[in-house]
Amino acid sequence: MPVPWEALIPFGLVTVMFGVSGTLLNVSTRAQNLGKPIRHNIDNWDEMMMRRDEQLTGHKRGQRDDPVPPAGFETSSVWQTEKTT
Repeated sequence: MPVPWEALIPFGLVTVMFGVSGTLLNVSTRAQNLGKPIRHNIDNWDEMMMRRDEQLTGHKRGQRDDPVPPAGFETSSVWQTEKTT
């Protein structure tokens, strides 16, 4: 049975485009996460730590190694301990 060589060009184009789109999606998601892979199965603790990291560094995937928080960190909590009215 002869091979229809003219059908290999569209097949090759479709295969290359799937590869290119998958690679661009991977690069885009890693760029949005500071080069780290995406997170799966995020529970309440992870969400809380991501909010804390965002307050400390400005990005939800950023982390700091120094224990000194930036200025204004002590008042940027979502928990209100007393009324301010």
